[in-house]
Amino acid sequence: MPPIEKDGSRRNRLQTGLLISGIILIALNLRPALASVGPLIAEIRESTGLSNSLLGLLTTLPLIAFGLVSMLTTLFTRRFGIEKTLFGALILLTIGILARLIQSPVALFGGTLMLGIAIALGNVLLPSLVKRDFPDKSGPLTSLYSSMMGIGASLAAGLSVPISKGMGLGWRYTLALWSLPAFIALLIWIPQLRYNTNSSRLSSFRKALKKMAGSATAWQVAVFMGLQSLAFYVILAWLPDILQSRGLSESYSGWMLSLSQGTGVLGTLLIPYFAGKKSNQQSIVWMLILMEGVCLAALMLTDTFGVAVWVSVLGFALGGSFGLALLFIVLRSHDTQEATELSGMAQSAGYILAAIGPILIGALYDLTGNWNVPLGFLLGVLVIKAGFGHFAGKPKKVEL
Repeated sequence: MPPIEKDGSRRNRLQTGLLISGIILIALNLRPALASVGPLIAEIRESTGLSNSLLGLLTTLPLIAFGLVSMLTTLFTRRFGIEKTLFGALILLTIGILARLIQSPVALFGGTLMLGIAIALGNVLLPSLVKRDFPDKSGPLTSLYSSMMGIGASLAAGLSVPISKGMGLGWRYTLALWSLPAFIALLIWIPQLRYNTNSSRLSSFRKALKKMAGSATAWQVAVFMGLQSLAFYVILAWLPDILQSRGLSESYSGWMLSLSQGTGVLGTLLIPYFAGKKSNQQSIVWMLILMEGVCLAALMLTDTFGVAVWVSVLGFALGGSFGLALLFIVLRSHDTQEATELSGMAQSAGYILAAIGPILIGALYDLTGNWNVPLGFLLGVLVIKAGFGHFAGKPKKVEL
């Protein structure tokens, strides 16, 4: 079913295909700039002399941007519309990635902050596009674009070390390479500017904030997303270091991160698809919680036997939880306007919560010299996530 345009007409098949292609390419670019950092942490540390806490900040800066910018997204869409806002985000993403080529800590952290702002806008607006243009296919479309995010992360995680060391490019040029697919997405998105959404009917920022802040359902979705993101970004930043401390090689540890991101793609592809067919998603929440808990406990063992299995299942659980959180935004909102507001609120509050993860985990390891303490912390977080996910999984809408 072709999506409805702002004037009530329908796009033809070609225009719909271009829209879906644009959504796919944007989604594909929302994780490589972040996922490419983890496997190169040791190389970046050796080159820059940064501490683990500051390296954790390198991963956390985008999350801080997610938290600060997500709720402000409605201000941009009211002024520029969804399509133009996404176009500007792709420009900022490309520039931010390239800025990390400059040999300066200021450029490294500044470019990371810029790309974090760009990704925040994409994070919030993709669920809104799905709600607006494909209201009857929210499950499959959420599965599609969220799985593309996982594929982008998996490619970046797996290729970073081979490109940096195997091809001899070094970590700066390896990180900068991901500006190319971002620029391609920018070019592919240009035709959508003619369909720029009229946002004049959007609620004021203050009214939207008040409505979402007063909704228990919105907070349940937000905290579930935040705790899921906290675990995801901790694993993204520190899994290679955790595995190297168990005696595994740098290259193998990088590929294990890639494997976890790859199975995460399966989770983001399958979980929203099947969850979208159910009126109640609580059983799916508990299945994912159990899988994640078993794998975190297994990673606390010093024995590396079966590590590929634990990493794979953990990736599936985290990917599935992410896809489910995105689906909650669509399912728990009444319309496109509310989906944008809920997406902004959930991702803002959620990522502010998630931002403490990589820094805290790095600091805990610096203090104890033992990865079991940070992993035990993640198990504690999982218990809280289970509670909020249980209530977010109930069939209901945001309270008006």
